[in-house]
Amino acid sequence: MKKFLIGLVAGLLRAGLTAVIGFFVIVKLGDSKPSLSDGSTLVVKLGGEIPEKSPVEIPLPFFEGQKQTAVHEVWDALRKAAVDPRIKALILLPQRPGIGWGKMQEIREDLVKFKKSGKPVFVYLRAPGTRDYYLASVADKIYMTKEDFLDMKGLRLEAMYIKGALDKLGVTMEFEHVGKYKDAPDMYTRTNMSPETKEVLNSVLDGLNGHLLDTLGAARKKSPTEMQAILNEGPFIAKNAVAKGLVDELIYEDQFYDIVKKKLDQKELKKVGIGDYLRAAGTIAGVEGKQRVAFLVGDGAITRGSTTTDPFGNDEGITSNAMSKQLRQVRDDDSIKAVILRVDSPGGDAIASDEILREVKLLSQKKPLVISMSDVAASGGYYISMSGDTVIAYPNTLTGSIGVFFGKVNLKGLYDKLGIQKETLKRGQFADIDSDYQPMTPLTRAKLREGIEEIYKTFVGLVSEARKKKFEEIDQLAQGRVWLGTQGKGNGLVDELGGIDRAIELVKAKAKIPANENVKIVVFPAKKSLFDQLMNKGQQEASMEALIQKYTGIKIPRTWLETGMKQMMPYTIDVQ
Repeated sequence: MKKFLIGLVAGLLRAGLTAVIGFFVIVKLGDSKPSLSDGSTLVVKLGGEIPEKSPVEIPLPFFEGQKQTAVHEVWDALRKAAVDPRIKALILLPQRPGIGWGKMQEIREDLVKFKKSGKPVFVYLRAPGTRDYYLASVADKIYMTKEDFLDMKGLRLEAMYIKGALDKLGVTMEFEHVGKYKDAPDMYTRTNMSPETKEVLNSVLDGLNGHLLDTLGAARKKSPTEMQAILNEGPFIAKNAVAKGLVDELIYEDQFYDIVKKKLDQKELKKVGIGDYLRAAGTIAGVEGKQRVAFLVGDGAITRGSTTTDPFGNDEGITSNAMSKQLRQVRDDDSIKAVILRVDSPGGDAIASDEILREVKLLSQKKPLVISMSDVAASGGYYISMSGDTVIAYPNTLTGSIGVFFGKVNLKGLYDKLGIQKETLKRGQFADIDSDYQPMTPLTRAKLREGIEEIYKTFVGLVSEARKKKFEEIDQLAQGRVWLGTQGKGNGLVDELGGIDRAIELVKAKAKIPANENVKIVVFPAKKSLFDQLMNKGQQEASMEALIQKYTGIKIPRTWLETGMKQMMPYTIDVQ
């Protein structure tokens, strides 16, 4: 029934949208490539989600102004603009980016490299938070309006526990896990943090806070101790932000643009956004070469089966079939000389992770490969990275979480409240092991532990082989514990710290491409238009989870709705 309703809605939407979008596609095809004038200023607006995969292009007027820019597109635009003689300056307009601290480090370092080209970076803040200021600190001067508010006050990490609410509903979540830190189910089974969770999260928070203080202190010429004292007084009204040396001048936005024009000796600014710039820039001398290096993105939770999409055709997460197909495509493409596997995933289904890793290993046997971790590459995300190749992460990447769990929901209490009864007939001792009408027994728990302990041993053994360490060494680092990239580098779970540029350097060395030779980065999967998506007759469908999220704002990871052993991070870490 669910698939029928989804298919009906999707079919009606497809028919209507195809006609409308077809019109705009024809109009767009009539447009020439955006022009790029000498003396242009690249305007970088960074707000909302900045994904790893390029989102589907929607050629409708409303959506033109709502485009999401992928991380690799920001990187590509900034490296090209740094050497493009037509670009004279950069204006950065942070707008509350909703990304993790790994991507934040990538983008900030890309801005730093642009600035090293000698071209000025101008920043104007509007209702800024900590992430906005972190990026803005690249500039020599930071401007904001007189009546604005700098919402920077240190870092906060919150964890939600809903067992009390489930108890009132008569719902019980039952889990078995291996690893004392593998506490993904705690949100549903506890009312507060376990000592192990508090230990890990404090460690993560300390690491992120140390990085923030070092970075902002260096940018504003203050010691980490001084920066901590300042942040302890936040948030700041505008005049206090100036008094504390966080902001340089309070002016209106039109005055800010007047300053930029004066600095560039221009009467009118020739502004160009990232999307238009990349379409207009083409091949920039000194940036791209002939040798092709694949940048293969795995983004989201890991599940089995074929790809599902959101209501606008964007692929959801990493599915075993789609990811394996991409890996084989890259492997069989003779024009690709080397591969960077970009992983941004908290993990998911254990079997799907294993299927993907097999394809990663087959790819590694044929082509030089480097693993580049983004915001998070933990649990199943770490698992698929264990091909034995070089692993590079950001200092603030969340990684590790080597552990396994299995769980089910027990709705007996809720059924009783609703006056619903079930009768079970079975053949087989454990035929009802995943029934939602009864709790786990000591016998069923023992049966489940057989499976998850075996998968855990496989996971640890696989990591020990890939990292060239003893099983016991990895077991001590595993237990489901999450590590920052800096910690992973220190304990041997990660080889190097760095981002996209460092991954390119490493993979070029493996492919015996001279260090001074530029390469052409080819992104997989390729960017798609919504028109292409609507015309697709494959097995992709808008998932129920995507529709729920779109219209209610509630995100339910698909992997939680599927039965099976899970290799997932123990929690979602969002440090504000």
